[in-house]
Amino acid sequence: MSGRREFQVGRGFGWQEGRPTGPRALWWLVAVLVVAAVVLVAVLRRRELAKAYHLIAGVRPLPVAVAVVCQALSLLCFAALYRWLLGAGGARWSLRRTTATVVAANAVAGALPGGAAFSAAWVYRQFRRRGAEQVLAAAVLVVAGALSVLGLAVLLVAGVVAAGQAELRTVLLPVAGALLVLGTALAVFGASRFSGLRSAMGRAWRGTGRRSRRIRQGQNALAQLVEQAHSLQAGLRPWLRPFAFALLNWVFDVACLAASLWALGIGVPWHSLLLAYVLTQIPGSLRLTPGSLGIVETSLSALLVLYGLPPGPAIAATLLYRAVSYWALQPIGWTSWLAITLQTGASRSPPRRSERRGDLSP
Repeated sequence: MSGRREFQVGRGFGWQEGRPTGPRALWWLVAVLVVAAVVLVAVLRRRELAKAYHLIAGVRPLPVAVAVVCQALSLLCFAALYRWLLGAGGARWSLRRTTATVVAANAVAGALPGGAAFSAAWVYRQFRRRGAEQVLAAAVLVVAGALSVLGLAVLLVAGVVAAGQAELRTVLLPVAGALLVLGTALAVFGASRFSGLRSAMGRAWRGTGRRSRRIRQGQNALAQLVEQAHSLQAGLRPWLRPFAFALLNWVFDVACLAASLWALGIGVPWHSLLLAYVLTQIPGSLRLTPGSLGIVETSLSALLVLYGLPPGPAIAATLLYRAVSYWALQPIGWTSWLAITLQTGASRSPPRRSERRGDLSP
């Protein structure tokens, strides 16, 4: 999702004589291979797909409505995260405008392989065109992404605890990576209590900023956000609200998946649902295909089967979840994108000749 994941899109990606070159060619090659693999799996698993179709044909409307509401709340929470960060930097955005931007950006991210980069660049331009300073717009994207990753890490830990030892081998590698990152952060935090190390870290931080103007701009923007948070309330407490928004963005998306299972009359595997969801987001975040099509479906279905669901119901639940969380949002998102684009074009249109002359007559 939108968040489910910038400042210079396209550098190093080129086209020559109508053909993609460099990293973009490799990206498209990987995307084609992934799609081919998904098609092959669909052919081999056509019986399970047929069972999934029959389950979806008998879906219950009330749980589907619950799934839709959960997905809407997920997007609303991410919009609230953007709005809080913009407000902390001094840019005032309404929740309505921010939500429309998030929904439109979600559609852009699902349109192309690697669409998250295009989506971030588009959001950055919208921030700039509506009053946010350059460094603030960049910092909001970076901080929102960091808080989103942190929220997903919390869900990963919760999923491991809920799953117990039965699925420990399946998640050993990602858990080890998460613990390594957490341990490193705690070690740096603990060591920073020593004044000598703090001075060394400060010198390294300032030296990095002197080498690159863009890094220095990002540092200044982050400093502005931190300073604004301290002006609201000292300490880490001001950041609890945006972190809660980032976490709830994921939680409501998981609830959408659970409601999809409920809509099909499938017993929800509560002990492993959270873990299967989080592990699906890891390959899905790479965006190798538009909207991670085929990647999310294959990963989530396989994990649900691994954790006890029959193949047919697992595929049906995954397809229904994706219909709500991806397909249904595409037309809504592109409608929002068109409205925002037309509004931006109208606001930037040149004045009429009579207005330039000072004539007030029509």
